[in-house]
Amino acid sequence: MIFGKSPVGAKRLATTLWAALLLAFAPQAVSAQDAPVEATEVAAATESAAAPAAVETDAATVEGGESGYTPLGPEDIKGQPLPGEWNVQPQYSDIGEQAFALHTGIFWVMVVISVFVLVLLAIVILRFNKRANPTPSKTTHNTMIEVVWTVVPVLILVGIAIPSISLLAKQYESPPEDAVTVKVIGYQWYWGYAYPDNGDFEVVSNMLSKEEADAKGLPHQLAVDKRMVVPVNTPLRIQTTSADVIHSFAVPGLWFKLDAVPGRINEKLLTIKEPGIYYGQCSELCGIKHGYMPIAVEALPRDKWEAWVRTQPGGKLKGDDEAAAAAAAPEAAEGEAEAAHAEAAAE
Repeated sequence: MIFGKSPVGAKRLATTLWAALLLAFAPQAVSAQDAPVEATEVAAATESAAAPAAVETDAATVEGGESGYTPLGPEDIKGQPLPGEWNVQPQYSDIGEQAFALHTGIFWVMVVISVFVLVLLAIVILRFNKRANPTPSKTTHNTMIEVVWTVVPVLILVGIAIPSISLLAKQYESPPEDAVTVKVIGYQWYWGYAYPDNGDFEVVSNMLSKEEADAKGLPHQLAVDKRMVVPVNTPLRIQTTSADVIHSFAVPGLWFKLDAVPGRINEKLLTIKEPGIYYGQCSELCGIKHGYMPIAVEALPRDKWEAWVRTQPGGKLKGDDEAAAAAAAPEAAEGEAEAAHAEAAAE
């Protein structure tokens, strides 16, 4: 009986020893399993702590110009009137150059006519006064003189009308299909600039205080916190509207002026020829702060403007969606092929 029961006792003893070994090494096993979790949590905490630094680095990169865009400074201001000048400020658009040439031409026509009339008056005063000509002439008509003083003014007016009509037609020329669209929105009392072709983001522009403008070396009551940024040598489709009352978007250095009317969109073509900062102001009485909603247009080379667009929230360029779709097409095709292969293998 005793020897017959020994195998059972030995089995129970072996089971007890095995359970003891498991309990002895169980804490180490648990620790070994928990170690990767703790490492993962530490790594996640490290990444989350580094995230703000990455954001700050990206912001510094944008401000520092490594993204391809650097805001222009006061040395790049163009088209501004200067003390002591008596002529129209230099123009930096195609329409502005044509209008400036017409303005100069009409000015000299007026000078010539004024000098000619002054000479005629001097001749009449000197040759036909009572002392030089005691016996006045009885002549009442002169066909040649009457023809000349009728035909010559008509020719002068026609000569002025032809370039004037050409300038008017050019000012209202429709922008081409590939023009960059900027929607200018007038608010009481600031401006908003939307880019519907580039992600439909909007930039809100407010006037800087005197202290902020002076610190940046920019003109007070013209400098703003965010400018309307556009590319140079590129047709621009400027659309104006208003959210409240009638405003007027006017930039003299670009010979551009277009009213912003609530419930209506006005459109005009603009092409800026040189990079720079061009200032203007609202030119329609729009309320008590009418004089405090300046306009600042920053014109950049095309590549720098595209870099600026990419720095804006949701900003994108034409062709980005097509490029992303083309890049994703091979991956999608590869995924479909793998799925088809797996389905065939399963069958």
